[in-house]
Amino acid sequence: AAATRPERRNLENVRRGQYEALKVEVSSNADREPDFGPKKVGPAGATVIGARPFLIAYNIYLTTDDVTIADKIARAVRHSSGGLRFVKALGLLVDGRAQVSMNLTDFRKTPVARVVETIRREAARHAVAIHHSELVGLIPQEALVDAAAWYLQLDQFEPQQVLETRLFTAVEEPSQVTDQDDSSAAIIPVDSNFLIGLASASPTPGGGSASAYAAAMAAALVSMVARLTIGKKKYADVEEEMRKIEQRSEVLQTELTNAVAEDSSAFEAVMNAYKLPKNTPQGKEERTQQIQTATLLAAQVPLRVAQNAVEILEYTQTMVLHGNLNAISDAGSAAALAGAAISGAALNVRINALGLKDKLESESLVEEIGIVEVRAEELQDQIHSQIYQRGGLYPE
Repeated sequence: AAATRPERRNLENVRRGQYEALKVEVSSNADREPDFGPKKVGPAGATVIGARPFLIAYNIYLTTDDVTIADKIARAVRHSSGGLRFVKALGLLVDGRAQVSMNLTDFRKTPVARVVETIRREAARHAVAIHHSELVGLIPQEALVDAAAWYLQLDQFEPQQVLETRLFTAVEEPSQVTDQDDSSAAIIPVDSNFLIGLASASPTPGGGSASAYAAAMAAALVSMVARLTIGKKKYADVEEEMRKIEQRSEVLQTELTNAVAEDSSAFEAVMNAYKLPKNTPQGKEERTQQIQTATLLAAQVPLRVAQNAVEILEYTQTMVLHGNLNAISDAGSAAALAGAAISGAALNVRINALGLKDKLESESLVEEIGIVEVRAEELQDQIHSQIYQRGGLYPE
């Protein structure tokens, strides 16, 4: 489906003649010119990239060593010789047994069970049977379920009737958060993929992404406390302010969630820039420029995260002082997460600023993050004291 012209939809046409023919014709025959890249083939060969339905490599062994029978059956089932659509087949002798070797190129339109039964009937015509079959590589679960339903003659069968399918669906579907009263709860699964990536040996995602994630969680907690305050008679005098904070914290949560990926992308750009060639003066100059541009972005993203996190701290203070008292510990948790986000983001700003050759730019970044850190420390000290005072958490 990715072919640039109709005759290239069939991989066999592209590969015809193999390496030896392609090497000669790619520069002399317009029909063999590559879609992309030079009109020559080096010792590494050529690469074909395409898009198609999942291909199933599937072989059936017969109760005979007569490869001519396998050849006849292959001709009967393969599409190119009048057989089944989306089936490519050859007769081979493998380990002393005749084999019908196949590629099933669209199992939804020509199911595996139909292919097997056709071969079974063709084999019976030659007084042989199927000995066993062989799967090469992977097969979609859907193909196996379809085969099972066909052989069991299940009427009106639905894939959701498979127990494991129902269980996996229940696990993978995120819980929906709705307007609920204080007595109900929503269970939200942790993004395990992000945590797995964070724990891996890969440098991305790293501390910058984790800081953005922590700040996003802080923003989410601010939204939560605001919503728990809105609509309560006891807090009617602060409802308008809470609505404004709720709306702004939602925007911040989205920006910070996006920053998780942005931080990883920025650092990956730095690593890619260092891999650029430097064997010519022009290449060396371009490499240096790319490194500086990428490094600057890698410092700007966590700076923006830290600035947003300070704004969250300011909203958190409002929640601690005027929000629903029953959720004061949640507001405190938001403050802790925002503080951690600022600390982590600041480290990323400073370490990337060190890599900038433009000293004015570097000093400006360090100065800006310093202002954020001072404001954050001031807010955290105030919030810590206010939580204990309003919440009555001081020990006797």
